[in-house]
Amino acid sequence: MNREETATDYFGRGYNCSQAVLVTFCEELGMNKEMALKISTGFGGGMRKGEVCGAVTGALMVLSLKYGHYIEGDTVSKAQNYAITKEFQEKFKALNKTVQCRELLGYDLSKADEMEVIKEKNLFAVVCPKMIQDAVRILEAMI
Repeated sequence: MNREETATDYFGRGYNCSQAVLVTFCEELGMNKEMALKISTGFGGGMRKGEVCGAVTGALMVLSLKYGHYIEGDTVSKAQNYAITKEFQEKFKALNKTVQCRELLGYDLSKADEMEVIKEKNLFAVVCPKMIQDAVRILEAMI
């Protein structure tokens, strides 16, 4: 399986968008799968508020594992990570017009009545796999 298929498979097995993206890259970046799945859990569904798409936050975690700032006073790597973060989001927006979960789905999952519509229209299965695949493709080009 390629990375897009791996990430989509994780999503299909019940993991959220953020988990699916991060776990696909984690081991090659020094993080085990259990830790990746745990740390990314709360970011699915735009942090359960329809905010930034979980596929995007998962991707930003991947980029931070690869290029993140960790040495005190190292402002160069911090600035580089911020630039890479911005670049990823711009590329994702170019494909999808937004990074906001509620805008991608067309409904706000933090509102009970809109969550019902999301479920009725099966939007998680219709919209989210494409967002995951887009995030993975962008990451592959960036790392």
